[in-house]
Amino acid sequence: MIQSEFQKLPVAAGTVTAQPSPHTLRGAETNFFADSAEQQFDITILAQKVHVVATPVQYTWNYGDGTTFGPQQSAGGPLPQDRWGEKTRTSHVYTQTGDYQVVLTTHFQGTYSVNNGPPLPIPGQGQFSSPPQTISVWRSITRNYADDCIANPQGQGCPGVTAPAP
Repeated sequence: MIQSEFQKLPVAAGTVTAQPSPHTLRGAETNFFADSAEQQFDITILAQKVHVVATPVQYTWNYGDGTTFGPQQSAGGPLPQDRWGEKTRTSHVYTQTGDYQVVLTTHFQGTYSVNNGPPLPIPGQGQFSSPPQTISVWRSITRNYADDCIANPQGQGCPGVTAPAP
């Protein structure tokens, strides 16, 4: 009964952060990480006071393009902006452009105590999913130009000059 009640609790799954966000590039590593925390609840079951503690222990990532990763223990973490694009434990590379819905499922281990008694483990885990976060995957085009914009302000790649069609 306690496991059924555990799954019904309003446990916050955690938040998803992507770097870069809300746009990333096709073929580049996009770093995802979760922010979740231990949560406590006081409920009544069969007229008894029950204290429940939910602790995040694993994470499953659904990157929205048919790829999932997990469950695994790492929530990932932020990277300094100058390191965006590096591979991380929870990063993902999109192979197509478009908008994708990323969903994090956080797996919580629970304990409960009845009427201030000793904490007891809740069998199994509770799984709670975050609201989807949209990530837009774009493509980029790089061009190298030999012109010097000071010597030739009308040269390709100079400000105000229209680039040729791809």
